[in-house]
Amino acid sequence: MNKQYPKKGGNYAFIDSQNLNLGIQKVGWKLNWRKFREFLRDKYDVEKAFMFIGYMPDNVELYEQMHDLGYLVVLKPTLEMYKNPAGAGKEEKKDEDKKSVKGNVDAELVLFAVKEMPHYKKAVIVSGDGDFYSLIEYLADRGKLLHVMVPNYQYSTLLKQFDKYIVRLDQLKRELRYFSKKPQK
Repeated sequence: MNKQYPKKGGNYAFIDSQNLNLGIQKVGWKLNWRKFREFLRDKYDVEKAFMFIGYMPDNVELYEQMHDLGYLVVLKPTLEMYKNPAGAGKEEKKDEDKKSVKGNVDAELVLFAVKEMPHYKKAVIVSGDGDFYSLIEYLADRGKLLHVMVPNYQYSTLLKQFDKYIVRLDQLKRELRYFSKKPQK
């Protein structure tokens, strides 16, 4: 007699989008987000891929595209960071004082990974940021960590003890690279 068991949930990915995007660009290429989602699904049985990203009103179309590609987009409010904070000798901030836009997603990524634990077999953490050390250790100790995907060879030394889980995405350029469809001049 063949018993039919209900399918247990697949694996989930938790993606620090800025760390991934900047880390791949640092080694000289762009990630094809469609191929990456397919790669996660096909190679690692990733049923849900949570993408954590700082919200900027000008990027709404990008967020919609990522959702259409199969990512569950989790938006975090952003802050403009300045080199010279208010009260530091300048009366008003000038454009040249602007440093960057910051959307720190670390807390949300950790919260989702822990909150969703009952629903997935194993987690794939996509970031080379050492701030995720405690989460990675927690998941590994409970047998819930499948992989830590880092953008390139320059990932945090705090993650070195998890080498058996590390997948370096820079080594998968041939599979995951974005090629522009625009004709080159």
